[in-house]
Amino acid sequence: MPDLPKPFYEEPGITIYHGDCREILPVVPGYQILNLGAGVQSTTVYLRYLRGEIEPQIDAAIFADTQEEPGAVYRHLEWLKSLGGPPIIIRTAGKLGEHLMAGRNSTGGRFASIPAFTSAVEGECGGMLRRQCSKEYKAEVIERAIRRDILGLKPRQRIPKGVVVTQIFGISMDEAGRAARIARRLSDRPWAKTRFPLLEGNQMTRSECICELADKVPHETPRSACVFCPFRSDAEWRRLRDTDPDAWNRAVAIDEALRVPGIVFNRGLKQKAYLHRTCVPLQRVSFLNDRQMQFNNFNLECEGMCGI
Repeated sequence: MPDLPKPFYEEPGITIYHGDCREILPVVPGYQILNLGAGVQSTTVYLRYLRGEIEPQIDAAIFADTQEEPGAVYRHLEWLKSLGGPPIIIRTAGKLGEHLMAGRNSTGGRFASIPAFTSAVEGECGGMLRRQCSKEYKAEVIERAIRRDILGLKPRQRIPKGVVVTQIFGISMDEAGRAARIARRLSDRPWAKTRFPLLEGNQMTRSECICELADKVPHETPRSACVFCPFRSDAEWRRLRDTDPDAWNRAVAIDEALRVPGIVFNRGLKQKAYLHRTCVPLQRVSFLNDRQMQFNNFNLECEGMCGI
């Protein structure tokens, strides 16, 4: 019998190998918290808990609100809350776009950063800026809510020894690499465990989640991401422009603000920043009729709940 390949992720709940081999490990008892992005995958997971198809039941779902999601996400979130299922806790670190333009981060320091594209010459592809938005406005908000709302701790109070909190993520097979990065990020917290229900059993893809939700949600389940998130395909930018004028205008305003001379965001930056990968002002981009992978950039970059 050949040796099993070395796993690239292993945690209580699931082991993921580079190949198709996997073994399901026992789920650790304790608090069960769903990191709710209010997109397709996390909605699939939440509704499965609501129907009792995943055990043990979650104690709560936590939505980290950047206050910059499309209107469809907030309407969908209200619909989820109306179902009377496991409680949904909504917490925020503030309005990301305002912090971005003011040149400060969620703690008042310098400064909030999004993975904008950069170039010295308009229209020529360059690099990308560092991404701290997902960490500060998603992951840290979730952890703060766990400490304060779930465990009842005061600021800077340590989590008691023996307490275990399993954070549950709606990561599908399309983005299994994100599961490994999330697990590594939380590996230094003795109280934190992770679980990825969509990677267990039948190993669902995002497309399969969409099919499952078709007769369970009375509207199209939205994609969860800030309206000015650079991780979008042209098809997604075009749809935002054509179907959500408020969100589109907000994205255009943020895009233009990134290049205002002298603002903290671009201070010391030798190149100009853009939301679109062509490094052209968003309002002047000619969007292609592309059908590229919409979530590839999230898979490569994001360790938070954006996109799910």
